[in-house]
Amino acid sequence: MLEAESPVTGKTAPTEYSGDPSSGQQSSRRSSQRANPSKGGWDRRQVRFGEMLTPLGELGRSLIFVGPGVLWVMFFLVLPGLLLVVYSFLSRGDFGQIQLPLTLDNYLRILGYGPLGWTPIYWQILGRSLLVAAVTTFFCVLLAYPLAFFIAAHPPRQRDLLLTLVVVPFWTNLVIRTYAWMLVLGPEGWPARLAAWIGWIPPQTALYPSWLAVYLGMVYTFLPYMVLPLYTAVERIDWRLAEAARDLYANGWQVFWRVLFPQTLPGLASGLILVGIPAFGMFVVPDLLGGSKTLLIGNVIQLQFGSSLDYPFGAALSFLVTGLTLGLIYAYSRYAGSRSLEDLV
Repeated sequence: MLEAESPVTGKTAPTEYSGDPSSGQQSSRRSSQRANPSKGGWDRRQVRFGEMLTPLGELGRSLIFVGPGVLWVMFFLVLPGLLLVVYSFLSRGDFGQIQLPLTLDNYLRILGYGPLGWTPIYWQILGRSLLVAAVTTFFCVLLAYPLAFFIAAHPPRQRDLLLTLVVVPFWTNLVIRTYAWMLVLGPEGWPARLAAWIGWIPPQTALYPSWLAVYLGMVYTFLPYMVLPLYTAVERIDWRLAEAARDLYANGWQVFWRVLFPQTLPGLASGLILVGIPAFGMFVVPDLLGGSKTLLIGNVIQLQFGSSLDYPFGAALSFLVTGLTLGLIYAYSRYAGSRSLEDLV
């Protein structure tokens, strides 16, 4: 038995001695590690990924799992984006080659300043693209809400069948589906015959190229992107709140707007992003169903990298569209993140 003096009372108290000299060394080692937790550094082992790993081993294990995804993003997203920025400040040669000197002419051209003076053509194309994206998103929301509620009201087995029918268009390439719309809207299709019978168009005339055909193709293309997130939100609705609103004499519109709609806002926000952003840069549907009447920003970019061989100007347009899209997403996330669901209604 040993006696140790208490630092509080000043009295001595008996302590037991195990007789093992190594126990005192281990105790002093643990005391020194508690006093200096940074001691050990890369040799300190902790439980990570279900096993004891040093910080260096944990870093290596993380790189194994995260490294491929990071490399994929770097090579196929970040690096092409940086190349677009660099190309946008270069010049176009006489035969379409990319060359020096560095210049701001590509961005001035977007603003409307060219060799012949100022023109608002690119502002008009940009505004037209935003309008088409907004109209497409609006009609997708208008059609997706009743469809999402209709699917959610069925038993689970029938829901699976209905959801499969919603995603069936994804099994076919977008270009093939757009050509199918050209056949449907052609002179021999029933929509064109019905329009000719009503007197909207002359007989034996197709419904494309036209703005109607563009909006039909756009809504058809992006409707599943709005239905799926809305269906996920509708499936999680707490219907007890709707029953309580009914007990308080709320009509059908009040129940939907005050009770059901706020619960679907997360799905609606996802749908707006999934539909609005691709619709803003779409060029296949407007090019095939609209022709030269519906020149959008996506078509202009495609022309610069295609027949025009003006890569620097196409890079400047692409960078502008990317920056505008990211800016809208950032503004919406800040707006939605700083407000509650009730404030958004």
